[in-house]
Amino acid sequence: MSGSDSLPATPSAMPWIGMPCAALESCMATEGLSPTHARTLFRLLHRELDPRPQDSPAALPPLRRWLATRPWVQEPVISVASEVASSDGLTRKFLLRLADGQTVETVLMGFTGRHTACVSTQAGCAMGCVFCATGQMGFVRNLTSAEIVAQVHHVQAALRASGQGELRNLVLMGMGEPLNNYDTVMTALEILCDRRGVNLGPSRITISTVGVVPGIRRMARERCPYPLAVSLHGSTDEERSALIPAGRRWPLAELLEACRKYTVATGHRIFVEWTLIDGCNDSAEHAVRLGALLQGIPSHVNLIPLNPTDAFKGAATGSSAAQAFQRVLREAGIPSTLRQRRGIDVAAGCGQLRAERIAA
Repeated sequence: MSGSDSLPATPSAMPWIGMPCAALESCMATEGLSPTHARTLFRLLHRELDPRPQDSPAALPPLRRWLATRPWVQEPVISVASEVASSDGLTRKFLLRLADGQTVETVLMGFTGRHTACVSTQAGCAMGCVFCATGQMGFVRNLTSAEIVAQVHHVQAALRASGQGELRNLVLMGMGEPLNNYDTVMTALEILCDRRGVNLGPSRITISTVGVVPGIRRMARERCPYPLAVSLHGSTDEERSALIPAGRRWPLAELLEACRKYTVATGHRIFVEWTLIDGCNDSAEHAVRLGALLQGIPSHVNLIPLNPTDAFKGAATGSSAAQAFQRVLREAGIPSTLRQRRGIDVAAGCGQLRAERIAA
């Protein structure tokens, strides 16, 4: 929900952690509390991750009395349905249950000197990408801003509990299409970037899209401060549409023009996501065409070997072919990174853990 949206009618549905600080101030002011108390509550909820803010010494008597009559303020938005850790100890995947029983996935990935969380923005996904486990399960509903924020709270608490410090980077690359839940996603990110709370820098948050052109255009108009990652995966409309059905709605020419306008308006480069599938989109010819498509667009290509799923029979490109693909891009002047395959043993691809639990 955005700050201007009406509040839910029932107290138990009041999404306090899904409200920006200014909205929380306005809401609490109608009940006689000063902005100071709202800011205290915001800090306790988002920075301290305090499950019982009414007991905190930082909560002054008026706030404590107010919270004592509103126990639903602290009701958890999510609970843990399942958790698995990779054998290398660097990736942890959480299957999180929402209040209505739906489940979404959140992944915590450790790298040298930093941790990155990958969160979901929808339960299921309507985009139908054939190699994605989430796309194979279909769309259920949008997540609320509280449910998006709660995922970050969960991984932040997990890091602190294990003595691993704070979350540094956030990617909206989990279940769902963020730009099809635009207003709610932007509200959640406003909360997560607030210095009084989680305090993530906008430049450390990446929004990933399969190429929803209206959303990209809106990000450009609003000069969105968050980096954008666009899933391409095909160098012609025919190739791309076979993997990403949304390609039939927004052809490459239209998509790349929207990306170009985004880079001009925001000053950000585009991160191009390219899943390497053996014998499908990993030849030198594919790389040549990709390099040509990206000429004149500030971009960086992330080459990602396929994460296998049961419903898609493709295989990941081998290391030598992946390196050859990268060399062609380099010769075309397009920077790229060959991503590590992470969390294969914990089904870290979007939707895989949820699908496994449903099947079981």
